[in-house]
Amino acid sequence: MTNAGEPLLLLDSASLYFRAYYGVPDSIKAPDGTPVNAVRGFLDMIAQLVTDRRPSRVVACWDDDWRPAFRVAAIPSYKEHRLAADGGEEVPPALTAQVPVIVESLAALGIARAGAPGFEADDVIGTLVAREVAQDGRRAPVEVVTGDRDLFQLVDDAAGVRVLYPVKGVKNLQVVDQGYLQERYGVETGVAYADMATLRGDPSDGLPGVAGVGEKTAASLLRKHGTLAGVLAAVEAGEVSAGQQAKFRAAWDYLAVAPTVVRVAHDAPVADVDDTLPDAPADPAAVAALAERWNLTSSMTRVVQALTAAGERRAG
Repeated sequence: MTNAGEPLLLLDSASLYFRAYYGVPDSIKAPDGTPVNAVRGFLDMIAQLVTDRRPSRVVACWDDDWRPAFRVAAIPSYKEHRLAADGGEEVPPALTAQVPVIVESLAALGIARAGAPGFEADDVIGTLVAREVAQDGRRAPVEVVTGDRDLFQLVDDAAGVRVLYPVKGVKNLQVVDQGYLQERYGVETGVAYADMATLRGDPSDGLPGVAGVGEKTAASLLRKHGTLAGVLAAVEAGEVSAGQQAKFRAAWDYLAVAPTVVRVAHDAPVADVDDTLPDAPADPAAVAALAERWNLTSSMTRVVQALTAAGERRAG
């Protein structure tokens, strides 16, 4: 069994490589002039996380579908503003070109990668968390590394699930637990955070929310009525102010479908992967070839050194 101090680390990969792309200068290039700033930054993040968090298992979770049909069917505006002319996600071409290199690098290093057809990385993470929590006799914590606050809904102190939110890169992580949610948002659980997010909405994801109901009002209503269902029941029963009743009635159609969109899946068809953190690269020759071709020697070296140190620590 995994030691209590060695977490399962789940990486919200797109969130992290987008941050790397915008945080590392695009002057970092391969010998042929191709930018590799996102690849370098992503690999450096992994090296730092393995060194600092000391996980025994790691999974890089992937967006097999960044805008799932079931969410669009519920709310057509979901992520609509990010659509490119070809119907895909609008991503800088210089980043798009680097994603396959990240995939190859993970494979060469032997770090597990998991996705699910028709689902986002958030759903992959939610499913892996649910599977982990359901295991009998589990003692190891789960740490979700993401720059996406939507995943705060997975926080569960009793189950040992927390979110590591990069403040300025992964060297400076905000540990999000239930105490943080209470202090920052006025909600007591991850589930309550999802309910609050449903009421508040999120323009960056095309979710309108209830007009005129912000975080503070949403949190106050949830503290009083317990859950989103409890708030809606209170509206039905006339137990909220006339002004709030009008706001909720205007958003009733949205509220009927929003939980399907906001809440991450816990049962996505994620294939089993060997998530054991390797103590050496799976394919050293491929690591060396990628390092030479893409000018990744320093970053690959840092990851390999972190893996080696982790293996020695476990062996000792």
